Amino acid sequence: MSDAVIVAIIGLAGSGAGAFGGILISSKLTQYRLEQLEKRVQAHNNLIERTYKLEERTEVQEEKIKVANRRISDLENINKP
Repeated sequence: MSDAVIVAIIGLAGSGAGAFGGILISSKLTQYRLEQLEKRVQAHNNLIERTYKLEERTEVQEEKIKVANRRISDLENINKP
């Protein structure tokens, strides 16, 4: 075989190995970034759930305050001559 053919085969093998390695590294990086994104989305979802629960508690507390205010008003009206 001539030297040019050997160099071409070696170059082809090197290019193939480089492309394969690049694809693997790119795939691993993409997988890592997806995992990080999933963690952030989960943290966001937890925040939304906690906010929803806090809103429910606030509504209950507001209703209790309204009831207490009505009772106080009723008691004030009873004590008036």
